[in-house]
Amino acid sequence: MPAAATSALVAAARESGRGVAAFNVITLEHAEAITAAAERTGLPVVLQISENAVRFHGGRVEPVVAAAAAVARAASVPVALHLDHVEDEDLLRAGVAAGVSSVMVDASKLPYEENVAATARITRWAQARGVWVEAELGEVGGKDGAHAPGVRTDPGEAAAFTAATGVDALAVAVGSSHAMTERTARLDLELIGRLRTAVPVPLVLHGSSGVADGELRAAVAAGMVKVNIGTALNIAFTAAVRERLAEDERVVDPRRYLSPARDAMTAVAAHLLEVVAARSA
Repeated sequence: MPAAATSALVAAARESGRGVAAFNVITLEHAEAITAAAERTGLPVVLQISENAVRFHGGRVEPVVAAAAAVARAASVPVALHLDHVEDEDLLRAGVAAGVSSVMVDASKLPYEENVAATARITRWAQARGVWVEAELGEVGGKDGAHAPGVRTDPGEAAAFTAATGVDALAVAVGSSHAMTERTARLDLELIGRLRTAVPVPLVLHGSSGVADGELRAAVAAGMVKVNIGTALNIAFTAAVRERLAEDERVVDPRRYLSPARDAMTAVAAHLLEVVAARSA
């Protein structure tokens, strides 16, 4: 089947009172593991490719999008392609040309008025081409951008930002942080509820690897729709590689350690897909 549209997956999740998980892809094994998890659970999923991942692959977005798209098309469940945390406009345009159905415009490091202006301009361009646009407001930790520790998104400002930019979804700061290796983040569920009331578009939770299962379910019940996960897969991947190499120091064929690493990511992704998709009250 063709790759799904992120807009359709998010709209369906929002309508049903569930969340939809979006996992970050770094290697082909990530894409394969995430898609295998989606097929195992029978749930839709979003494959996300960040600007950092593109840089890792030599700075060209086309090869990694092509690989992820091939995996998505072969899946038996809906799998969408999304470009995540993009600051470089040329890369964003190239990603759209390569076939992603959605982009996350990250102008969060700019002063508020400049963030609004840049986001609105890029949003108009992307939406004219049928591309769904996510943006970020507040500071989300781990990137010195919209989710820095202690920073929270103001509902009034979020409503004004959404109206001024015309974005399709908004990533907000409610207590999570990128690149966490322990699941100790505590989310401001009351704030999520107020943001849900104030903002007409779906809310997105970044830094979800640091959030425990119960807290993730509560966040979806409070109003989060798209839930971004990255580090959790990398933890599973790296642990499996270390374990396999420790078992036999003579191993040199990467398939010998990438295979268990892929399996480990599949198991984690399947679990988190079911956590995020749990129906809210």
